[in-house]
Amino acid sequence: MPDDDSLLASLRYLFADIIGDEDDGPLVPPDACSAQLSPVVSDAIHLLTEYQSAGYARLYIERLGRFVGRRGVDDAMLADIARLMGQRMAYEDPIRIAQLKLREVNAAGGLAPRSVDDVKIFRIDELIDALPVVVGDPVLGVLERFGWRRRRISIRFSGHTRFSVRRLRIEAGLKRWRLFSARYAKERVWVERWLHMIDRSLTKQPSATVAVIQTATMIRGYGDPYRQGLADWHAIIDGLAKPVFDGTLALADLASAIAEARAAIMPDPRQASLKRKIAEIRARMPAAASSR
Repeated sequence: MPDDDSLLASLRYLFADIIGDEDDGPLVPPDACSAQLSPVVSDAIHLLTEYQSAGYARLYIERLGRFVGRRGVDDAMLADIARLMGQRMAYEDPIRIAQLKLREVNAAGGLAPRSVDDVKIFRIDELIDALPVVVGDPVLGVLERFGWRRRRISIRFSGHTRFSVRRLRIEAGLKRWRLFSARYAKERVWVERWLHMIDRSLTKQPSATVAVIQTATMIRGYGDPYRQGLADWHAIIDGLAKPVFDGTLALADLASAIAEARAAIMPDPRQASLKRKIAEIRARMPAAASSR
């Protein structure tokens, strides 16, 4: 699991963003980044500054810095980490959708036609998770009592009237509170665990590191696809990668096992096919004595 320093770093940037206590220095890729890698990192820095703040982009730089100059990490691998971490840190929530729609309106220089409206379907608890925990938790408790927590509702993100543009600005402005939300807490834990698995792979089974990095592509979007991808990712990490790194599963080719498991994924909330495949892979391997 992520260490205490990783948690403290995230909390430090969270509070710096909220109170506006940020260093005004330029945001640049970590020292020792190659000229080939710098554009990838610079794009992510720009993305995350727009998405949240300069402080949030600094958190990205600090996270990436753990692997800069690391033995076994070449430019291609570091570029994958940089790109995928930037995408994951800019996760899609209702605030982000409002930001992107507002950007479209601003780029058009006026009101957008109704034909470019975006209608998104969310579960109610997914909307509440985008709010600060202190606000969202009591609301979720009420919704749970009434059995409404998992109800789905349609939200129109529109920029074709002055009122709808004003609403977009309010929704996009909620980014100031995003880092206090339940969704951010979950995303922070996931990113740190993903980085931790990369670190352990470099130490325990370097040949599997690229496959571990690429598991980030399993998680994207919002709604059911997001929840399914997250559940599938945890199933593969907990069933295959972590036991190998812990020394309790003698799996010499983790990369192939991850690929085999990913190929078995079906759009099934019960994960029946994936769980069968993981059990099949594990059954082919003798248990190893714990190395810890």
